[in-house]
Amino acid sequence: MRARRLLPGLLSAVIILAWLIAAGLGGPLFGRVDEVSSNEQTSYLPTSADATEVQKRLGDFLGSDSLPAVVVFRSAGTIDDTARSALQDAVTAVADMPGIASAPSPVLVSDDKRAAEAFIPISASAEIGAVVHAVDAKLRAHAPSGVDVFITGPAGFTADLVGAFAGIDGLLLGAALLAVFIILVIVYRSLLLPVVVLFTSMFALCVALLVVWWLAKDGVLLLSGQTQGILFILVIGAATDYSLLMVARFREELRSTKDRGVAIRRAWRGAFEPILASGGTVIAGLLCLLLSDLKSNSTLGPVAAIGIVFAMLSALTLLPALLFAFGRAVFWPRRPVYDPAASHDDVLTRRGPWPRVARVISSRPRLTWIAATIVLLAAAAGVLQLQADGVAQSDLVLGQSDARDGQAVLGEHFPAGSGSPVYVVVDETRLQDAADVLLADAGVGSVSVVAAGSPSGTASVTANGLMAVGPRGTPAPAPTVADGDVLLQATLTHPADSTAAADTVTRLRGDLDPLGAKVGGVTATAVDTNAASIHDRTLIIPVVLAVILVILMLLLRAIVAPLLLVATTVLSFASALGISALVFDHVFRFPGADPAVPLYAFVFLVALGVDYNIFLMTRVREESLRHGTREGILRGLVITGGVITSAGIVLAATFAALSVIPILFLVQIAFIVALGVLLDTFIVRSLLVPALSYDIGRAIWWPSRLARRSLAPVERQDVEPTPSADASVGVER
Repeated sequence: MRARRLLPGLLSAVIILAWLIAAGLGGPLFGRVDEVSSNEQTSYLPTSADATEVQKRLGDFLGSDSLPAVVVFRSAGTIDDTARSALQDAVTAVADMPGIASAPSPVLVSDDKRAAEAFIPISASAEIGAVVHAVDAKLRAHAPSGVDVFITGPAGFTADLVGAFAGIDGLLLGAALLAVFIILVIVYRSLLLPVVVLFTSMFALCVALLVVWWLAKDGVLLLSGQTQGILFILVIGAATDYSLLMVARFREELRSTKDRGVAIRRAWRGAFEPILASGGTVIAGLLCLLLSDLKSNSTLGPVAAIGIVFAMLSALTLLPALLFAFGRAVFWPRRPVYDPAASHDDVLTRRGPWPRVARVISSRPRLTWIAATIVLLAAAAGVLQLQADGVAQSDLVLGQSDARDGQAVLGEHFPAGSGSPVYVVVDETRLQDAADVLLADAGVGSVSVVAAGSPSGTASVTANGLMAVGPRGTPAPAPTVADGDVLLQATLTHPADSTAAADTVTRLRGDLDPLGAKVGGVTATAVDTNAASIHDRTLIIPVVLAVILVILMLLLRAIVAPLLLVATTVLSFASALGISALVFDHVFRFPGADPAVPLYAFVFLVALGVDYNIFLMTRVREESLRHGTREGILRGLVITGGVITSAGIVLAATFAALSVIPILFLVQIAFIVALGVLLDTFIVRSLLVPALSYDIGRAIWWPSRLARRSLAPVERQDVEPTPSADASVGVER
């Protein structure tokens, strides 16, 4: 008998110890994620994309797998031969620095003699951000006085991205955890319970990171700063939501039993199905991203799904063990009091906001859901103003950007596309044909061919043919040939990340296709990324809806209720997107949005928004079995009102923490998801779904037997029957 009493405590201790060990292994990896991650955009393109194929071939022609850094010098005075020589010495001084792939190009002076540029190839395997900052510091130290130094181009913008993600471990986690802690303290008026919940969330994140880090290290998964940030937020938010559901059940059971072991077992049984269904819905939605052409999307799916798995596991194992260990003390100073009579009172007659909301819905259900629908539809109208067709590379990082400033200076003194050429790989026999096509396009300023014998590494190409004579009468350098192909470089007349440049690349691809040429480069990568994002959005959104609908049908054993839940969640998503579009355009003045923004927002909002409907409707079904559908709806709303509202506020705050990372994509995702979660919490789950379900009545359970059963009203003075004693019948009033 003594051993039986000790067993729950021993089991809890083992569970806590196992999580401590696993979290201890995963915790140190927070500062090492950059070892297994990449922010290079071409790494995430489909292997069949032209830009990907060209990127793989660049090393054959350029002699190394490198990322060009475009150095721009701006002088207060005229750059004469002496000044140019000094700048050349500064560029030469960085040639032997770690991370430099090959010799920098000669310094070129602009026509107005007020600026100069040089190209420094940086090894793609190096830490781009660190190398760029080191090169920048050395150039500034060696540059003549009165000369400003900027580093732009692909390497410069990559360094900006790396810098923006640099605070993701400390700043993002700190902001998210602080927001969750403050909200939990306000809601529960306890200091210990928020700590227990946050421990549950952090341990889930540590173990998820442990698994993801090793999978990324072994090349199974592709990890980026963007994926890392979303993983952090999803795990913290989801684990906290699931924990709040478990805590609410535990506190409820402590009122009806003195034994904390009995209370935790009952709470676990009551929370298991909604947590499993909620987590399964999110995982299913995330895994739909595997259908994506873009690796940035397809790899996010399994990474985030792994995080949700450990969020569920921590809420169903670690948290119950911690709650058992602390017992009622976890709620101090507001410990739940054992009062079995209170557990049998009528929740609909209690004081508080949720019984009042229930009374409003029961008195005017149709008016309530129609008014809520009109409000959401009006908000959704703003989606027509959403500009999600891509943004310039220079707009990806919010705030100050050295690469953006350098690009602006470059455009003032050199051809706008200088530094980010269009690469064309073509058969050597069609070199001149391809050059003629390029030069005939108004969007192309100049064309050169990669030639190993040239001091600059390239030789100019004109409409009359390859340059016949080299510098000072020397023979013209021969083009570099690899597997029968040559590499042409075209400088565009528009900035590489502009819409006009994208139009030029699209046009060139059509004109060069008969020659069998492949077009790559920064602009082509952006074009291919946007095309793949739009394809993904069109394909994945319907699949996510279908998968979630099937899960809800299995969970609720009905068809009508799941259809209503999915429809209302989609309406909530459209409303959040509509409001966000107006705010992005007229308040924040954002330049637009990536095509993947609506897709990510949809996956997160629909999967997470359905969570709250699952929490609500699983309890409604439980109460409907005992009290009838309409009363069950009201009782389910009142019982879950506090916990779901708390969970919604926590999740919204957690996603809002993403906005501390100055990346346009993440800031937009943070705003849309946080807003959508609040709409789900306060309008959809609180008003629209209960009122609509109440108006329809027991037909929402069609075709299950619950939709056809009726039972004489239960006498209110009787003790409420337990679910097991009354599970075969339902009440309809």
